Amino acid sequence: MKLRAIDKQRYSKHYKIIFAAIVVQMMIVSIVCSSLLISWFSTPEESHFILNLIGVVLAALIAAYVIYHCRDNAFMNEVVYVWNLKKQLNRIYRKQRKIEPLIEDNNVDAMIIMNFMYKGSRQLYELDDNTITLDNLAAMSRLLDTRMEQHKIKITTDDYHPDLLAQF
Repeated sequence: MKLRAIDKQRYSKHYKIIFAAIVVQMMIVSIVCSSLLISWFSTPEESHFILNLIGVVLAALIAAYVIYHCRDNAFMNEVVYVWNLKKQLNRIYRKQRKIEPLIEDNNVDAMIIMNFMYKGSRQLYELDDNTITLDNLAAMSRLLDTRMEQHKIKITTDDYHPDLLAQF
């Protein structure tokens, strides 16, 4: 995965539209499915909880199917990129405890991974207006940059690829 520039306004607008569409679709499909299931398989005296739950599950499955098949659409480009970035950062986060100590040993792969994590997290936080931890993230990134300069290690976020995580 490569980091790329994202227009924050476009991302925000498309994310809100997609989220609203999913909510509306879920409401309509779950109500229609639940109503049909109740009319076909229930009597007025019975509890409809399970049939309503099945309607919600069907609506969620349909929403997931539609999103999966529309993910290559240009309209979803930024949103899918951010979803994939979050997924990649979560994969790194789960292995972070094993990776961070190796930076002290000047492990280049560990530095590549953490550099990607710091830069990717910064981009993600800025896109989502999550500025609370940005100062801490910038400090950790500067420490890594300083260590790389001291040891004359030149890496960029383009050096990162998910296969690097397999060794940790």
